Amino acid sequence: MKPQCQSDSRPGQSPASHTLNCRMDSESAALERLCQVIRIRGFRIARMAVESVGDQLDIELTLEGTRSIGMLQSQLEKLHTVASVALPGGSGRVGSSLGFGPDLVG
Repeated sequence: MKPQCQSDSRPGQSPASHTLNCRMDSESAALERLCQVIRIRGFRIARMAVESVGDQLDIELTLEGTRSIGMLQSQLEKLHTVASVALPGGSGRVGSSLGFGPDLVG
């Protein structure tokens, strides 16, 4: 008997697309932990762009899912390697990186 994968999606509800920006320490397995939390919380990574900046990673994610993006943001912020998480467009907490904080406002 094959195990079945269960989804949190409800009948007739299509997954929403969200963009999320994250800055995290470039530690061993940090990116894998980030992806694991995203998957466990019911989201699918549609696109991921990663740029190494010094000893940190700047990550732009396009995610699809039917669960609350705020819940995912809260869970990602709990990872010890994550410095900031931001939802572009003012729909989330503002981080001090990735062009959303006062350090880049001129």
